[in-house]
Amino acid sequence: MFRKNSIITKKKIMGNHTITLAPMLYLKDLAAAIEFYTNAFDAVEQWHISNPDGSIHVAEMTIGTALFRMHEEMGGDNNLSPDTAKGTTIVLGLQVPDPDVVAAKAEAAGGTILSPVKDYDYGYRQGMIKDPFGHHWQVERTPAGPPLGVK
Repeated sequence: MFRKNSIITKKKIMGNHTITLAPMLYLKDLAAAIEFYTNAFDAVEQWHISNPDGSIHVAEMTIGTALFRMHEEMGGDNNLSPDTAKGTTIVLGLQVPDPDVVAAKAEAAGGTILSPVKDYDYGYRQGMIKDPFGHHWQVERTPAGPPLGVK
């Protein structure tokens, strides 16, 4: 199930370059998304680019040190919002000190609790939230050591 070094050990790849993953969320209304993520997750907008009509075309935000980007749905490139796709194919994992507090804050900001925060046998405490735009967020606190069951 788990490989000992897959999560716990950081490996150097690509020489001495720092590698980060910055997911891109496709949305229909970036201004509303910026407001939700700010209120729900204490996200901080880093920058945005506006369209001629004043709507937001693309934006970048951080939650703590985690970076993510948002782009307005354009249609022709098959990068769709969950509303248009009628579902999502990814869950965004947000590791936080207190997932109960974050889940409650996200719900108060307009998110939907898909599964309440609870403890799992493998040592994680996690719950699933659907944001108002259809993206799924798993808020979680990881155990101090390797997850139970790691060999």
